[in-house]
Amino acid sequence: MTAKNSRPTSPHLQVYKLPLTGLISISHRITGVLLSAGLLLVVALFYALSQGADSYAAMQSLANFWLIKLVYWGFIYALFFHLCHGLRHLVWDVGEGFEPDKLNQYAKLELAAAFALTLATWIFI
Repeated sequence: MTAKNSRPTSPHLQVYKLPLTGLISISHRITGVLLSAGLLLVVALFYALSQGADSYAAMQSLANFWLIKLVYWGFIYALFFHLCHGLRHLVWDVGEGFEPDKLNQYAKLELAAAFALTLATWIFI
């Protein structure tokens, strides 16, 4: 038996199940990138506004399309999710919340808070 054959193999992604905290961590990074990209939409809105009423009306008609509205609400959820995860990091910075049961509890609380804040925003708007 050679050394190459006696080495353990890594589990494949379809076999290995990431813990909730790992999924949250990856999602936090992805939402950060998407929020940065979403700022281009905000810049486009301001640009349309600066070009006059006709340009802004065209931007408004585009914004009323259902897919754009879905992206808009996804942007709002990503913003609140990123905020809640940032608050979780502040808790970690003081050295709290590293117990295994607390990690999953805070992850679920973070997801619920982001959803609740998005829902509250939808109700308010």
